[in-house]
Amino acid sequence: MKPSRDIAALLDIMAALRTPGTGCPWDLEQSFATIAPYTIEEAYEVADAIGRNDLGDLREELGDLLLQVVFHARMAQEQGAFDFGGVVQAITEKLLRRHPHVFGNARGLEVEAVNALWDRIKAQEKAERAGHGKDTGQAGALAGVPVGLPALTRALKLQDKAGKVGFDWNDPRAVLAKIREEADEIETALDAADGDAVAGEVGDLLFAVVNLARHVKADPESILRAANRKFERRFAAIERALAARGKSPRDATLAEMDALWDEAKVDENASGDAK
Repeated sequence: MKPSRDIAALLDIMAALRTPGTGCPWDLEQSFATIAPYTIEEAYEVADAIGRNDLGDLREELGDLLLQVVFHARMAQEQGAFDFGGVVQAITEKLLRRHPHVFGNARGLEVEAVNALWDRIKAQEKAERAGHGKDTGQAGALAGVPVGLPALTRALKLQDKAGKVGFDWNDPRAVLAKIREEADEIETALDAADGDAVAGEVGDLLFAVVNLARHVKADPESILRAANRKFERRFAAIERALAARGKSPRDATLAEMDALWDEAKVDENASGDAK
């Protein structure tokens, strides 16, 4: 086999890897459950490449993510459930169905109307699945948010769903007031030396912060990744500055490192690299 731009070549390679007797022993012993963590990991690596604006790496990571889809589809085909073509058909059907403003007769809609139409179509799909006995067993306005999502993303989706039925604030400043309230409750729990209560209140604070991100139209996962990169960048600057003095962070005082942190912030702002 040779590298190819044709998806059929990738499907053939996957089939060869999963062929008993001649395939790869590791690939042959995998299942949906064992591959799922890799699928999640590859999706995060795609997001990381995007965050670093590394398009070369993004191409590689998208390939790794595509392999995950091919792998799952191959295992399903072996069980007689569906194949890769079925996956492609399902998503093309869904895209056509959910975009009547592009492919149907609902053209010329503004963004708000498109979003409302999208929600109606998804609700109709859910009702049809339930009517055919394909309901997940969940019910209520918050149904359909996978438990396995990252906590920040799941909080965002739960809040979105609650907001669509009217359980929401109309002003980001009201959410900010809730954040202050949650911070006060953490302080009360700290004063009481109640570790479990402190942990619970910190969780409430995180949930409220996600809600503020939602109200200002910021994705909490993305902005936290950006904050992580900022922290890594500034801490590396502290390490470099200390190394120039013949020291490591373990040898420095907190006050010394805090001053270097402030210097790193000033340098970033001056160079326009504060994000």
